[in-house]
Amino acid sequence: MRREFSDAIEKIALEDEKVVFITGDLGYNALENLQKKMGKRFINAGVAEQNMVGLAAGMAYKGFKVFCYSIAPFVVYRCWEQFRNDVCLHNLPVFLVGNGGGYGYGIMGSSHHAIEDLAGLSSLQNVKCWIPAFSDEVEPFVNQIISEGRPAYLRLGAGKSTPSLEKDFDSIKLLIKPNNAKASIVALGPIVGNVIKVLQNEAFKDKFNLFTAYQLPLKVESEAFAIIQEAKNVLVVEEHVSIGGLAQQLSIQLLENGISLNKFISLRAEGYPDGFYGDQGFHQAQSGLDEKNIAEKLRLLLDIF
Repeated sequence: MRREFSDAIEKIALEDEKVVFITGDLGYNALENLQKKMGKRFINAGVAEQNMVGLAAGMAYKGFKVFCYSIAPFVVYRCWEQFRNDVCLHNLPVFLVGNGGGYGYGIMGSSHHAIEDLAGLSSLQNVKCWIPAFSDEVEPFVNQIISEGRPAYLRLGAGKSTPSLEKDFDSIKLLIKPNNAKASIVALGPIVGNVIKVLQNEAFKDKFNLFTAYQLPLKVESEAFAIIQEAKNVLVVEEHVSIGGLAQQLSIQLLENGISLNKFISLRAEGYPDGFYGDQGFHQAQSGLDEKNIAEKLRLLLDIF
C-alpha cells in the first residue's frame, strides 16, 4: 500500500499547495517521487518523531495540511503525547501515516510492531483512524482525510484490490452477504486476506457474511446491525490486541444496541506467547490469525447448527 499512498499524496500535493509531507527519515524507494515533486514542502525531520509532530502542529496552526510519515510504531508510540496535546486537543489537520501496522515488520521484533496503536489513537479526541484492507482503498481514504481536515491516523499494510462489495456502512464495509448466513465475520485491515482465502474452501462458501472495518472509533449503521443480528454469531479477526481494538469497540456497540448473539469469537494479536520473533506469518500463526485456525473457528460456528 505504500506505493498507492505515495501516488495519492503526489496527486493531492500538485493540486493543493498547502499540503506538506514530513518523514522521520524513512520511506526510501517509495517516496522519492514526492521529494522531487513537492520540493520544500517535503521535509525530512530526521529520527526525531516528537519534534516532527510538534513541527507539524505549528504548520497546521498556520493553515497547512501536514502528513507525518514513519513506520507505524515510531509515528505512534514515540510521539503520542505531542499528537494528543498539540494536535488532537486543537483539532488540527495533522495526519499520522504508519507503514507496517500489526506485525508487518516481522523479525525486527516488538519495537517495530504496532499491535496497540489503534487502541491508543482511537481513544483521543477528534481523531479518526483509517485502516485500509485493500490497496485500492488507500487513495479514497487519503482524499477523505484531506477533505475532513481533522487529526487522523492512516495504518498501512499489504493488501490486494477489493474482491467484492455489497455495501458501505459508515465505518465498515460488507463484502459478502449470502442468503441464510450462519455467522458474520468482521475483519480489520489486510488480515482479511487470510479470511478470504479460507472462504474459498467449498466447506465455507456461501455460509458467512464478511465485513471489513476500516475506521475507528467504530460507528455501525442500523442496517449492518440487522445483518449481524440475523446471523446470530460473530467472528472478529484483527492484527491488533482486542482491548481498545475492533473486538472491544464492536462488542460495546452490540450491547448498546441490544444485539444478542449466540457466539462471539475474537481472534487478535496475542503479543509474544513464547518470547520468540519471526516473520509476519509466524506471529499471525502464534496468535491464531493464520488460515488454519480461522478455518477451525468457522467449523466451530457451523457445528452450532
